[in-house]
Amino acid sequence: MESVNETRPRKSKSWKEKLTPLLFIGPHLFFFLIFLAYPTIYGLVISFHNWNFFGDMSFAGLENYANILWVTDSLYFEYFWTAFRATFIFVILSVPPLIIIPLLIAVAINAKPPGQNFFRALFYAPSLLSVVTVVLIWIWLLDTNAGLVNYYIGTLGLDAIPWLTRTPWVWISLVLMTIWWTIGTNMILFLAGLGEISDQLYEAAKIDGANKIQQFFHVTLPGLKGPMAFVLVMTTLASFNVMAQPQLATGGGPGYETRVLILYIYEVGFTGGNPRAGLAAAMSVVLGMILLCISLVQFKLMSREK
Repeated sequence: MESVNETRPRKSKSWKEKLTPLLFIGPHLFFFLIFLAYPTIYGLVISFHNWNFFGDMSFAGLENYANILWVTDSLYFEYFWTAFRATFIFVILSVPPLIIIPLLIAVAINAKPPGQNFFRALFYAPSLLSVVTVVLIWIWLLDTNAGLVNYYIGTLGLDAIPWLTRTPWVWISLVLMTIWWTIGTNMILFLAGLGEISDQLYEAAKIDGANKIQQFFHVTLPGLKGPMAFVLVMTTLASFNVMAQPQLATGGGPGYETRVLILYIYEVGFTGGNPRAGLAAAMSVVLGMILLCISLVQFKLMSREK
């Protein structure tokens, strides 16, 4: 009888232990299903239909995908890949400085110079602003006729620069405002990674005669391989999903030069007299698959053991 009575509390405790994790996971799982899983599945369903939000959906099969992937005489094919080209240009121009600059700043702050906390806060503060606030600040600075930057350029006797209306200046402007806005987040991630590198490794490198540059390439960078892979993937995804900066600062111009893919998907799905939600959903699915492939390749390359 004693052995039977002793096992009962253990069963009750085991039941509670199984329930407790579900209570913690439950709220997150609920919001994941409602706000991520369900919209993703529903968007995939919409991509196979024609729908303008007002009438009933009609099944279109692969027509929406054909218009953007292999029917080359379709205007949507041309505009989709033109927008993808603009997005790719932004990614190529923005991702390298969004990796290199925060890394160098993090290394400098990690050396614990005087005022390190001030500089940490200074570089991180812009990331707390909304994208609308950031773009409005930079429009005020870079406006061709009334911008503060062109005002001081004019005092030097130089011509005003069309920062927001001509290429390549529009790309420079978009990249600058994005770097200023987001380097703080990557800097914090690199600082966290630098804190995990043992000081003994640097001491051993010094004993072997390594200078600061050699220590950076042979100790710091290998020690940041994990954080570097994460930052690279997340920064690339964020750059591919850029929308607000070109929408607010350049309106996609000049012409369609800065009309990036997310902005074009928004225009197809939500603007005009006949919005095409199904086509916009198909474009989103294609973009999602492209981003998934790029992320897998990046993560595989960055996490490969040397």
